[in-house]
Amino acid sequence: MPDEPRSAQITLTATISPSESPEKVLLAVKSLVGDCASEIHESVDEVRLASNDIRSLRLVHDQLRDRRIRDAARRFLLKTREGNSLLLLLNRQAAYVGTVAICSTPEESPLGPIFLRVTSDDPDAVIDWLTAHQS
Repeated sequence: MPDEPRSAQITLTATISPSESPEKVLLAVKSLVGDCASEIHESVDEVRLASNDIRSLRLVHDQLRDRRIRDAARRFLLKTREGNSLLLLLNRQAAYVGTVAICSTPEESPLGPIFLRVTSDDPDAVIDWLTAHQS
């Protein structure tokens, strides 16, 4: 299994619709990263969580492996890669209950997805780590 990448900037962003509880949106976002060091920015219509700790993606890493969706995640990450930046769209209702569910399009998450962006000097290492098969 590939080593954990040395560094990455992780940002999770979710919009807040007028009918939603900002606290629940924040809980959904936080459930994807656990207790890792992060900064939280809240506004009236958006929640953003930022971290420089690659370990904040441990839940995503583990669930991609445990739920056997590594290959789909790898294809999606390669398709959405822009330079050193990777993007995953995650279903916010699933995130609220601690489950990582990848969306192909924003419409697959009725209230809008959580946008997970990872920027790294070595995005291929991040993709390999997130989607590696167990040895």
